[in-house]
Amino acid sequence: MNTIKIKDLENMVSRLNDELNTPQNPWGEEGGKMVANVGCFHLSQAYGGVDLHQMSNTGGGVRDVFFSGHVTKRKLFASIRGMLTGIEHARVYGEIQ
Repeated sequence: MNTIKIKDLENMVSRLNDELNTPQNPWGEEGGKMVANVGCFHLSQAYGGVDLHQMSNTGGGVRDVFFSGHVTKRKLFASIRGMLTGIEHARVYGEIQ
């Protein structure tokens, strides 16, 4: 079994943002001020685990996409892969653009 690295997760999150046409970076700059890029998926690392967050408002609030809290890299990798597979299936069957 291969070791899942943070870089592997970052690549999956980048692909997720590409698939859903959401910003790659959670924060941007506008008029010299930092602004939240609503919709952006990004990694959170804490408590020895990782989590997938999505920027949910302009104030920088986030949501835990899988409602799982911080988990192992392998578990999060599998969850994101499942999400991407669901998106691909929805596209094949015309449910999303």
